[in-house]
Amino acid sequence: MSARTKEALRRGWCPSTLKPMETGDGWLVRLHPPGATLTPAQLRRIAALAAAHGNGLIEISARANLQIRGVTPTSHPRLVEQLLAERLIDEHDADGPQRLTLVSPLAGRDPTGLIDAIALAGQIERQARTVSGLPAKFGVVVDDGGSQSLDGFAGDIRLVGIGSGRVALCLADRLWHGPLPEREAAAAVEAILLSFARLRSAAPEHLRRLRDLPPETLARLTALSGTSAPAPRPTPRRAGLFALGGDRFAVLIDLPFGRCDTAILDELGAGAEASAADIRLSPWRGLAFRNLHRAEADELMALVNDLGLITGDDDPRLSVQACAGSPACPRAEAPAMADAAELAGATADLLARGVTLHVSGCIKSCAHPATADLTLVGREGRYDVVLGGTTRDKSMATLDLSTLKARLQPGQDIHAQLARAVRSTGSHG
Repeated sequence: MSARTKEALRRGWCPSTLKPMETGDGWLVRLHPPGATLTPAQLRRIAALAAAHGNGLIEISARANLQIRGVTPTSHPRLVEQLLAERLIDEHDADGPQRLTLVSPLAGRDPTGLIDAIALAGQIERQARTVSGLPAKFGVVVDDGGSQSLDGFAGDIRLVGIGSGRVALCLADRLWHGPLPEREAAAAVEAILLSFARLRSAAPEHLRRLRDLPPETLARLTALSGTSAPAPRPTPRRAGLFALGGDRFAVLIDLPFGRCDTAILDELGAGAEASAADIRLSPWRGLAFRNLHRAEADELMALVNDLGLITGDDDPRLSVQACAGSPACPRAEAPAMADAAELAGATADLLARGVTLHVSGCIKSCAHPATADLTLVGREGRYDVVLGGTTRDKSMATLDLSTLKARLQPGQDIHAQLARAVRSTGSHG
């Protein structure tokens, strides 16, 4: 492992287009399409470039970032040159690790949305470029208040539409403020970013997220009045066919564990190329093909099912989050993605009841920084087992894969504990 990679891992650094991350299968290049939107033809072109300059694997992360794997020092300059020349990446973000904001993949098309989340997110992104000193993993969730709730995604700052043109703001997912007019939300976020950046300048190693601040300091980041949290919304559908109003539909496709090969990506683009679809990346590690006629949507759904991708919320793979694991990641201590596929089958009954599973190759938790009903953390080829927590919480045991699968069978201890947890909460963990 290079000195640069070791330093990057230590500091929680993230890759970008111009600054790839060294992994076990080559360089990982992360790219941000202009406006976070692609046409089917552009999707096909990215697939072709990934095949030509990488190892043929594409990922979509839990922050809705698109990643090309297996790029080499020789192929990287040509890949960047072509991405820029063909305007497949936003040149303003080419050197940045990820977009600051997270929005619903149906935002702007969802007739139930209460605010223009895409426009608000764009304004926040532009203003944030002038703020120096923000940590790489800092995140702002911009939730339009519509049918696709983003409550399940952690955020340093959260904006939620609570009425037509009205927004509630939350800090570190615990202090709610507002309401405020939608037109004032971006300025409020910018003020918070500037205040946090000033605090970080004195202690950059100890202040990586807003949650690291004491409650009294956190409360002083904004002059907005406190308010109660918005009412909980139903768990959103993450895959399938969606009506957008009028005669238009969307097809939301999830990739198993967020990964596919370039041939599949090319087939998806080809399947929608004759349509007027626009494509947005999904934080459920997939793609939303929007603005389709019903016949176009039905044809795409049939193709996706033939390709073995995820088109229904009852697919057990949707309840599993997994990083690449070893050997693709030099930090990983277990083959997380390969083992996740086995565990998804072994725990299908639990997953169908709403249990969430996170398989992480190491404590870094790239795939899923939040809690899960069952979190497995790679340790020298085995897994630390954490119930109802994150990769950094105390484990109940360290088990190899075969022992873990046995103890997840009906009638065994871990299976029973997870089943009790689901019954007591009546919902996802």
